Amino acid sequence: MASSMQTFATHRRFHPIWHFFAFPLLMLNVFAASWNAVRQPTIWNGWGVVVAIAIFIAVFAARSQTLTVQNRLIRLEMRLRLRETLPAAMHGRINELSVRQMIGLRFAGDAELPALVDRCLKGELKDDEAVKKEVREWLGDFVRA
Repeated sequence: MASSMQTFATHRRFHPIWHFFAFPLLMLNVFAASWNAVRQPTIWNGWGVVVAIAIFIAVFAARSQTLTVQNRLIRLEMRLRLRETLPAAMHGRINELSVRQMIGLRFAGDAELPALVDRCLKGELKDDEAVKKEVREWLGDFVRA
């Protein structure tokens, strides 16, 4: 995948094991357990619904925690990168950027980064989607959770 070009239109990552197998199967399990409990209402069938929901929530929480850690790493990476690429006068304002803005900025090339950061700090680009739409020199990110 690292050899293909990445753009705003193609940068979203689908993790096949999660998006096309685990998530649909876990949802189907909740529906099947619920259907079974409605058709044959017993304590054990009700318990099956509770367990199916618990498994779904546990797996979803694990995925959510992974993405939270990824976002924290992006924030750290971008703070370091911004210290290297921004003029010294802007260093004091790096922490004013939101995590969502930093997520969008990570796709920008070094040459356009100062102007995009300035627009973020002025409130013109409020989140990652707005930032990513303005990136002209796209840097692909092929190592994501």
